[in-house]
Amino acid sequence: MTEAARAAARRTAGGMKRHATPVAVLGAGSWGTALAVLLAGNGQPTTLWARDPAQVEAMVRERRNPRYLSDIPLPDGLRPSANLKAAVADAAVVLLVVPASGFRAVLGEIKDSLRPGARLAWASKGLESGSGRLLHEVALDVLGPERAVAAVSGPTFAREVALGLPTAVTVASADAGFAADLAARLHNPRFRAYTSDDLIGVELGGAVKNVLAIAAGIADGLGFGANTRAALVTRGLAELMRLGVALGGQRDTFMGLAGLGDLVLTCTDDQSRNRRIGLALARGQSLAEACATVQQVAEGVNAAREAWRLAQRHGVDMPITEQVCQVLYYGLSPREAVHALLLREQKPEAR
Repeated sequence: MTEAARAAARRTAGGMKRHATPVAVLGAGSWGTALAVLLAGNGQPTTLWARDPAQVEAMVRERRNPRYLSDIPLPDGLRPSANLKAAVADAAVVLLVVPASGFRAVLGEIKDSLRPGARLAWASKGLESGSGRLLHEVALDVLGPERAVAAVSGPTFAREVALGLPTAVTVASADAGFAADLAARLHNPRFRAYTSDDLIGVELGGAVKNVLAIAAGIADGLGFGANTRAALVTRGLAELMRLGVALGGQRDTFMGLAGLGDLVLTCTDDQSRNRRIGLALARGQSLAEACATVQQVAEGVNAAREAWRLAQRHGVDMPITEQVCQVLYYGLSPREAVHALLLREQKPEAR
């Protein structure tokens, strides 16, 4: 048995039984799989939905997800399914872990199958393409204001969560009872879940940090060193806070797990898909080549354009985000983008 298998087995054996109502996790990528393993290991009956029947058949047969986190065993309480409507029909909580680009479509597919009183959460991090809407705005648009919703965000790499390595996240909801309940479902001795009422701040932090991780990857790929990376993280946080406050987020949120914590993680570790996009661009690869190298969705690619549009709409200065957009969409070279930032007018440091 591998160390990963032993860790998962220990986690399952010590699972908590505080909540025995069913949970449906929609999206069997690495993050969705890790969260489903966590929830089932905590003693909750969990359905993990994937759109591809072949992937589901493999998970049922092998009791692992051979496509993602292939060495992590699935706990006994986790049931893979390719039937979306059946997966959500009995769930007390539905947790979406799908790309932001598919978020609205999946909500539309499950809308009429949700049981009365079922509550909806997501661990997706991004902005809706074309509208720039935060995901709670999309959820309210599709499901209406009566449905309780929540966002889960923070400094998390899926593999580390699946291995049971110590992790902390924020659960944000306007419904304090739902935030507390979902946090309790996720919480165990190695996974700490805090609550917040700042949906805007938590969601925006999770989306914009991916843009800044692309910038950090570019700078590191060009060999600019640790000083540059630290400056990017610090000034990136400042522009995230400016946009967040303009949209109605709480300044303190951006200094917490879903802001600074997630930003530092994704800017400094090569497990980050978005950082790897930046590294590939710095090597001279095209955006298409960089995305093909990463092989999974890098939300910062879309979020860069949407965040920059939001900044322009609200009159917010976001120079790092602007330069990332120029590289991704307007043909500016990574080196020229860095020089454009360095040539900005000297001024006092401000948040």
